[in-house]
Amino acid sequence: MRATRVALIYLALILTSALAAAAPAGDQECLACHGEAGMKSDAGKSISIDPAKHAASAHGVLGCKDCHTAIKEFPHPAKIAKVQCATCHADEAKSFPASVHSVLGESACATCHGSVHELTTAEKLIPGKCAECHAEEAKDLASSIHGQAAKNGDPDAPKCVSCHGAIHAVKESSEADATNARKNMADTCAKCHSDAGFLSRHKIPVAHPVASYKQSVHARAVALGKEAATCSSCHGSHDIYPATDQRSKVNHWKVPGTCAQCHKEIAREFNESVHGEAVKNGVRDAPVCIDCHGEHLIMDPKNPGSPLNAENVSAQTCGRCHGDPRLALRYELPVDRLTSYAASYHGLALQEGKVTAANCASCHGVHAILRSSDPRSTVNPANLRKTCGECHKGVAEAKFTVGPIHVQTGAGPNNPVVEYIRWTYWVLIPVTLGFMLLHNLLDFLSKLIRRRPRRESGETVLRMNLGFRIAHWGIMVSFPTLAFTGFALKYPEFWWSKPLLLWESAAGWRGGLHRTAAVVMLLAIFYHFVHLARNKRDRSFLWAMIPTIKDATDMLQVFRYNLGLTKQEPKFAKFNYAEKVEYLAFMWGSVVMAVSGFLLWFNNYALRHYPKWVTDAATAVHWYEAILATFAIIIWHLYMVIFDPMVYPMDTAWLNGKIPADHYRHSRPEYFRALERAHLVELPTEPSGYRDEQGTADSSGDKE
Repeated sequence: MRATRVALIYLALILTSALAAAAPAGDQECLACHGEAGMKSDAGKSISIDPAKHAASAHGVLGCKDCHTAIKEFPHPAKIAKVQCATCHADEAKSFPASVHSVLGESACATCHGSVHELTTAEKLIPGKCAECHAEEAKDLASSIHGQAAKNGDPDAPKCVSCHGAIHAVKESSEADATNARKNMADTCAKCHSDAGFLSRHKIPVAHPVASYKQSVHARAVALGKEAATCSSCHGSHDIYPATDQRSKVNHWKVPGTCAQCHKEIAREFNESVHGEAVKNGVRDAPVCIDCHGEHLIMDPKNPGSPLNAENVSAQTCGRCHGDPRLALRYELPVDRLTSYAASYHGLALQEGKVTAANCASCHGVHAILRSSDPRSTVNPANLRKTCGECHKGVAEAKFTVGPIHVQTGAGPNNPVVEYIRWTYWVLIPVTLGFMLLHNLLDFLSKLIRRRPRRESGETVLRMNLGFRIAHWGIMVSFPTLAFTGFALKYPEFWWSKPLLLWESAAGWRGGLHRTAAVVMLLAIFYHFVHLARNKRDRSFLWAMIPTIKDATDMLQVFRYNLGLTKQEPKFAKFNYAEKVEYLAFMWGSVVMAVSGFLLWFNNYALRHYPKWVTDAATAVHWYEAILATFAIIIWHLYMVIFDPMVYPMDTAWLNGKIPADHYRHSRPEYFRALERAHLVELPTEPSGYRDEQGTADSSGDKE
């Protein structure tokens, strides 16, 4: 062993002598003294130089006199000028006084780089040298995703200088131009996280994280100099971990706590909510802050693009969970909440752009969402009147308890009255419309098969005087408007609804037009009855509209004739069964639509004075009756006045009040003879211009 130690010492002396001999000739004189181990100055400071370490250092290419330019002779004076690093490192020396490390004073260079004669390059120093002062940060970095990447040899792994900037220009984060200052943090992270190649190489699934953050409410606040979240606020500074790591501040379970750093009161409300309780109990599907607000692109709820905007919160945010049948099955959640809301007036009004309509958050709250069984919940039965009263003034003082809110007109559990209305119309609508289609189809085919030339004598009779026509004009204008604007509320997503809804959010155009049309229709009906009340002769119209047994037999006769069971063509009185049915159904439907419509129009009054099921019933009646009335007009009325081969292309009575006398002569002979006796048949002004059934001209103008 002794021989081995002697050999090693001897080898070291040989290497030292070799390095000294290899040093520049000018350095040999310096090393003659300073090459001695343990050499110290009068002040006790080591001035010994290890030639081997110097040769291996960053300054190994330099000779003694390259730095000690003041030494001109040997031996040199006892006191010599201190070497200035700035002579070569001007940029570093210039920026260093303003850096956070300048507090180290004159020994700053040596503190990090070590002895100037044994200087190590920055690449080899970081992060080990930084850890001597920043031990905690270095420890966090080593275990972080960045530190692990560096450990695994990832060339993209960031170093201290990647985030803090050039080591000689590192500044306090409170300084405006620091690379990790609030305003600059996003740009610093963007060096890597906005690089498409970097994101692709490392399979980072979040697209455009920095660009998204810069559009967020947080970034906008930071840009204005306010205290707001930056990248490090949520992800951490040195201790950044993947979101799947339980140590990560953005791990699903830790997100509420991370947001609570700034939003303490909101976090308290959330933690007490049904969602917060679910998170505490480890329910993986329970939403946390980022599930509703988003991750990087967190916007003000007033922004139309925000998932919490009034137009988006119900369908996009709440609906993402509460409209998912898998989650409903897994956690026994009601499956109809989203669909029932979407079909309600609130949901439909929101779809057409009326952002003031109630959404999920309006009733359930935002962060403090509690079970309906919780006495503190805004949707607890005891609190519903107060909640509804926020929008519907006076409801809070209502005498009645507000009933179920999520009511579906078309399906699902409901109040017995609403159920009865639904089933009644489900039977009534197909039976009624089916009868109309069958009746008109048989009539149309029969008239085509038994085609006969129409008599064109030119004689006319007055079917609708001015009073009737004025009322009819009012209906002609208002009814289509009501149908169009009403169905536009129910189906705002269809192309034909879009033009009508352009100004809905700002001016309530659709709703205003719908209600105006309703008033016009009611005024037309009112005018109709005033006209009948004031005119005794026209009042006979009402008596003629009363159904009789003959109407039933006439209808059977029409079916028998159209089916070819009899050759006897039916003859009618002044009004046939089809006209009576239409008139009476229209009047009945108008009453139903007016009553239900006013209950919905003046909903605050209705909710104050009646149980909620009354407005639910009004909604169901108004919807189903609108379907029945609209299709009845299309199938029944339009056939009688346009598509009936006997009147095609149009019955013009609505325009001038007159119809051809030949129509009455053929189908209503008794009534026609009564008109003749009363001299109410108007002769043609130029009889020679008309032809009879055989097509021969009647030049005399006398009737046959």
